[in-house]
Amino acid sequence: MSSVAPPLRRTRVRVSGTVQGVGFRPHVYRLAHEHALAGFVRNDTRGVELEVEGPVEAIEEFLIALTAQAPPLAVLETVDCAECAPRGEAGFAILASSAGGRADAPVTPDSATCADCLAELRDPADRRYRYPFINCTNCGPRFTIVRGVPYDRPLTSMAGFAMCDACRGEYEDPADRRFHAQPNACPVCGPQVALVPAVTPAAGADGPGGVDADKPDAIAAAAAALADGEILAIKGIGGYHLACRADD
Repeated sequence: MSSVAPPLRRTRVRVSGTVQGVGFRPHVYRLAHEHALAGFVRNDTRGVELEVEGPVEAIEEFLIALTAQAPPLAVLETVDCAECAPRGEAGFAILASSAGGRADAPVTPDSATCADCLAELRDPADRRYRYPFINCTNCGPRFTIVRGVPYDRPLTSMAGFAMCDACRGEYEDPADRRFHAQPNACPVCGPQVALVPAVTPAAGADGPGGVDADKPDAIAAAAAALADGEILAIKGIGGYHLACRADD
């Protein structure tokens, strides 16, 4: 008895809305593998473009899950589908982004640290213990680090930070929640906290009070400066917070 393979279908999908910087490509990648579909996904200047190829029923299930299980930060405005000729290819890939055309892809606002990252932040055994720039696909800076679209690391302020082997492993692992997380970093390879003395015409290079910028624990040094009556400008995502002693 011989079995007949189900007919193949190939569908091109154009997704617009807030779908860059939210883990949408990893979402598509996982769904494609879950449904044993071939094809590709990539960012471009308008949003996300993808093609999937496989049995008709598998593609229908994929398209339902594409929107029903979208990442928490994603906002899908339109999902347009068009049929194209099957190619008989195998495997699914995240392709390099396409930069042609007028940039028209919104990027999600910065998002507060998620519960998973907070758990790592507070775990002394974790390699990101107390690392203030912790983030993953579901949280962290987005809009304030973007320099252009498509949203990829080379077009963000993280471009100058080369990922260490451990971070690169997370970034390239489809099973990891930091898969293709563009701001991914750790204390070994990412941004560091520093306390920089103010430079004013009156106070000179050391600034008022002569705060020591070379102390190994910049946060402890900042706390000491506050206790001594200094005014701090604390740089955060999207701006600065001014802090001082309320009783001074």
